[in-house]
Amino acid sequence: MTTSAKESVGRYGVWSVELRSEDPARRGELDEAAAELEELGFGAVWLGGNSTAAQAAPLLAATRRLVVGTSIQSVWQQDPATTAAEFAAVEAARPGRFLLGLGVSHGPMVKDYRRPYAAMTGYLDELDAAGVPAGRRVLAALGPKMLGLSRDRAAGAIPYLVTPEHTARAREILGGRPLLAPEFKVVLESDPARARETARAGLARYLELPNYTGNFLRLGFTEADVTGGGSDRLVDAVFAWGDESRIRERVAAFHEAGADHVALQVVTQGTGDSLPREQWRTLAALLA
Repeated sequence: MTTSAKESVGRYGVWSVELRSEDPARRGELDEAAAELEELGFGAVWLGGNSTAAQAAPLLAATRRLVVGTSIQSVWQQDPATTAAEFAAVEAARPGRFLLGLGVSHGPMVKDYRRPYAAMTGYLDELDAAGVPAGRRVLAALGPKMLGLSRDRAAGAIPYLVTPEHTARAREILGGRPLLAPEFKVVLESDPARARETARAGLARYLELPNYTGNFLRLGFTEADVTGGGSDRLVDAVFAWGDESRIRERVAAFHEAGADHVALQVVTQGTGDSLPREQWRTLAALLA
């Protein structure tokens, strides 16, 4: 019997753009990092950015039980037939270990962006016709309509850049059965000024995207919170920072609000595409 998405991912995962690199020279490094994440106890790796099943395949081959998901593959990124073919290949090779995370991206990032909800439902229709099971896909949902679609036509939701308050609202819409796996950013720094500086550098690009700022306003933040680099109130809500006890409490708040799994993204002052492996080890130790 195939394990459900909720059962397979465990309580914690790692969200990473860097792990989706397709540079052949880095293949060994990426595979080794994925294997270590599995040994550290993380149940899933979420490939950030516009990721695909094809990018997940090597990480699945390098591990034994780790689930790998896309967070996200944009519905504007490639046609459903190609997505279905890639899913079928990965599923045949590593049954039950890949989750197809889909989203509608953002207007400023997509040419001819239009009717995102209709685009998603149409995409799911074509995946259904191609035999991609609803139980192996999850949706990047923020608003009520997309959360409802996550409940009705997917295994659950993977909301990005959210708070425990959003998680509580999402759980009410989803009900108890679907997977709810929010992403949450962590800065392993206890000094408030340095932590917030690092957080703001990571937050800046998201404050230019109306899907996120609109969601913050729905959650009770103000226009002042989402301008000027983000208020301390906003930064402190969407990033965990502080000592180990404080970070542990912030992550636990998502589970207490109804999350099944939390996808943790380590944010650092570093540049480039280096892997934050030491920070992943620290995070695993404090959550153990």
